Amino acid sequence: MLAALTTIGIGLLLAYALIDVGGRVSDALIDDGIYLALELGGAIACLVRAVLVRDRRPAWICIGLAILVYALGDAVWGIATGRGATPWGADAAYLLFYPLCLAGLALLLADGRDRVATRLWIDGLIGGLVVGAYAVAFAYEPIVTASTTSSTQTALHLAYPLADLVLVGIVLTAFASQAWRPGGVWVLLGLGMTIFTVADTLFAYQTSAGIFDDDSIVSALWPTALVLWGWAAWQPWRPRRADSSFGFQAFVMPSVFAGFAVALLCYGQFADVATAAVLLATGALVVATLRAGWTFMEYTRLLRTTRAEAMTDGLTGLPNRRRLMHDLERAVALCLADARGRHRQTLAFFDLDGFKGYNDGFGHAAGDMLLDRLAGRLAEVVVGHGRAYRLGGDEFCILLDEAARPDDAIVQAAVDALREQGEGFRVGASYGLVEIPAEAESATHALQLADQRMYAAKDDSRQSSRRQTSDVLLQVLREREPELRDHLEGVAALVVGVARRMGLSAEQVDEVARAAELHDIGKIAIPDAILHKPGPLDADEWRLMREHTVVGDRILGAAPAMRPVAAIVRSSHERYDGGGYPDGLVGERIPLGARIVAVCDAFDAMTSERPYKGRVLRADALAELRRCAGSQFDPVVVEAFCAVAAEAERAPDAQTPSAAEQAADGVSSS
Repeated sequence: MLAALTTIGIGLLLAYALIDVGGRVSDALIDDGIYLALELGGAIACLVRAVLVRDRRPAWICIGLAILVYALGDAVWGIATGRGATPWGADAAYLLFYPLCLAGLALLLADGRDRVATRLWIDGLIGGLVVGAYAVAFAYEPIVTASTTSSTQTALHLAYPLADLVLVGIVLTAFASQAWRPGGVWVLLGLGMTIFTVADTLFAYQTSAGIFDDDSIVSALWPTALVLWGWAAWQPWRPRRADSSFGFQAFVMPSVFAGFAVALLCYGQFADVATAAVLLATGALVVATLRAGWTFMEYTRLLRTTRAEAMTDGLTGLPNRRRLMHDLERAVALCLADARGRHRQTLAFFDLDGFKGYNDGFGHAAGDMLLDRLAGRLAEVVVGHGRAYRLGGDEFCILLDEAARPDDAIVQAAVDALREQGEGFRVGASYGLVEIPAEAESATHALQLADQRMYAAKDDSRQSSRRQTSDVLLQVLREREPELRDHLEGVAALVVGVARRMGLSAEQVDEVARAAELHDIGKIAIPDAILHKPGPLDADEWRLMREHTVVGDRILGAAPAMRPVAAIVRSSHERYDGGGYPDGLVGERIPLGARIVAVCDAFDAMTSERPYKGRVLRADALAELRRCAGSQFDPVVVEAFCAVAAEAERAPDAQTPSAAEQAADGVSSS
């Protein structure tokens, strides 16, 4: 509503100035009444905003008072000129406007100054110098030349546009601090200040030349400018963060101002330009040159910082994968360039063992601290021998300046540096070595080969640990239930063939084979009276018997290397239709290894001689498996089992190795 009223008032004022109706009533109503009402409206808008909104209150109080004082000066000027007197009081009010306005703009500019880079303040200074140069060259010099008044009166007339120039400099600095994309507040303040400066400059020239008309359009410019300032008070305040911006405004705006300064100096070669204007333009060029040098240094520093960050791991401070590849390529080039073959280097690739369990058990923050600690040790160990790197996650590398073997002291020291243990955890490292250039003639090949050897060593360690644990538990089970030996070995042998038929990896085949051998390990916790009961079990006895898979899961899960096997054992008595135990899993939610064990266990049980039942013919057992496919068993596993059984029947004389031998062969062949 207020914006609409002020817009109408400005329109009437401009129309009155253009049409020049004249007359006592119209002068009093429009030239005096609307004129002062608009100025007072701008002041009231700023002061009301200061009362209602606490944020930046001092700034808007100063600006509101400045507009109020200026309106008071206009009222005094109108009264004095109406009586034919000299309006000295008006000039005092006009001059008081500037310090109040300057204080308000400075307070607004200071808001968020911690977000403004120093170079942006300098951009504002360059803009202010250039504007000042043009003002002196094309406004102030003509004013002095055309002046027909006393030197005192001329100086007073020039004081206003000169003071305006200071305010323009503040506004330009604000624009620069906002990365030359200011919000609504500064846009309206800047527009108002521009109109105000134009009005003061035209007034000074026309008054000095004795041609000023009080009813001209110049008079309508001042209230228009002050109304815009009142509108600015109610705009949302969203200062930009421009500290680290190195885009458009970092180069273009200073260059534009510098171009204007050069243009003015070139113009001065063909026309008379005031010395002050030349000095201001020269000053702007000097500052712009210094600003360009500063920008260059900032870009250079930023480039160095970015390059260092791009080559450094953020967590440990070690060189990262990018730096490793750079150093590897250089190392390969140096080694290949050495015709005598004396320059050799070694790449060692490390992967932590047990770190995932530590990270899961103690949290990611503790895991990060451990990685940082181990990285520091590794870096210290290789000082004087090469450089350490972190590739990401729990993978590290060292690039040694010499040929090294696994049993060399520096390699073992690196392994020890990546080892830590405490209550409830043990972290170590598997590694692979590659000699350059004897074993690899490119950086990519060296890293791939080291990675392969590291994983081979990790698999060997994992399989060895799993095999030892499995052998111990199997022996315990054989001591407790000697008659289970043939059944367990038979199931395991069948499992290996089916697992390979279904395309499982060598490690997965080994896991399923171990699970088949140990799927009944939980029965050692079942009382003999229940385990060997000659008659059928009652409900409570069945409930206890069905706990043997859970017990087996707990026993095997105590060894980290056996946890994948434990998951298979737990689900080895689940049914495909969800009717099994202990978790009632359905379909493919049952681990594939458990589905394979269930089929093989059932087939071996049907085709083996038992004290309480006779054996079933092989063909009948296969038919039973097919009949129960989709309900008790996974149909895909049943089909794979039948295919393996058919192949075995076509080669009845082939000697079948034990499950352990088959699984071990599969792992070694991988």
